[in-house]
Amino acid sequence: MDLLNKKSYYYDLPQELIAQTPLEPRDSSRLLVYDKKTGKIEHRIFRDIIDYLSENDILVINNTRVLPARLFGYKDTGAKIEVLLQKRIDLKNWECIVRPAKRLRQGDRVTFSEHLSCIIKSKKEYGLVNVCFDFDGTFEHRLSEVGTVPLPPYIKEKLKNSERYQTVYSKVEGSSAAPTAGLHFTTELLQKIKDKGIQIVEVLLHVGLGTFRPVKEDNILKHQMHSEFFEMSQENAQILNEAKKSGKRIIAVGTTSVRVLETACNEKGKFVPTKTNTNIFIYPSYNFKAVDALITNFHLPESTLIMLVSAFIGRDETMKVYEEAVKEKYRFFSFGDACFFK
Repeated sequence: MDLLNKKSYYYDLPQELIAQTPLEPRDSSRLLVYDKKTGKIEHRIFRDIIDYLSENDILVINNTRVLPARLFGYKDTGAKIEVLLQKRIDLKNWECIVRPAKRLRQGDRVTFSEHLSCIIKSKKEYGLVNVCFDFDGTFEHRLSEVGTVPLPPYIKEKLKNSERYQTVYSKVEGSSAAPTAGLHFTTELLQKIKDKGIQIVEVLLHVGLGTFRPVKEDNILKHQMHSEFFEMSQENAQILNEAKKSGKRIIAVGTTSVRVLETACNEKGKFVPTKTNTNIFIYPSYNFKAVDALITNFHLPESTLIMLVSAFIGRDETMKVYEEAVKEKYRFFSFGDACFFK
């Protein structure tokens, strides 16, 4: 098995298992529990996660909030243009995905409303474009007037309540996609977790739309990861370092939390306060320095996220888990069910 070939991460998924709508309440989704040491699989409900947590655990969550990052506007010619915010560069400048990109040239203006427009500054690789926004008042206010939350391309149903694509602990606006493992938590479940003595640490990673970009090259080493802004505070680095010293288990909620933890942890296994971008690519043979257990959703075949899971529990073990999930008709992807790898 060539672990550097993307085909090694393919699995068959019936279309009907791709979740189109979120379940209510949030913590009623299913939970597949996999024990890395024994290979044992259990089938539970997500709220049962508390049975697998102890006061010696640290739960790490990503408190990013999804922007209304999908904009529809028009060129001066009347051509309709879709703009998806990808990453903020500064107050007015953003890296975006535009459709159809072929219709746009440097210097073109796209108008979204009387108070918001942008100018195409430069075109880049992978369909990315740098744009400069013009607006009255604040950008966030104008964006809230005309923008919508961008759902992943495999979700065809319209979302009735946009808050359902936000975690209950979302705080800092800046993402183009939700850290979906966190969607299963309710405020009540989080309170029960705290009452059990488990410490919850918040980190920040603004999820870009690159998270949905397929791996096109057969050799996964040729895949270019998009960089995403993240932050690890001094206070949280200290909490996590003390937890490591005490032998506490660090549990990442979602692959975005994994990426923060593994980027902010140096080769000596020490967390360092950091505020920058990361394009870390985690695939089999990666040596985890920070994360002991992982709560995550089921990911797309041949995606960088299933490669991350394969690095964490092993490629063959990942395929075994996914085969079981398909057999048991779990719901897949953003609004789907969850796994706990312990």
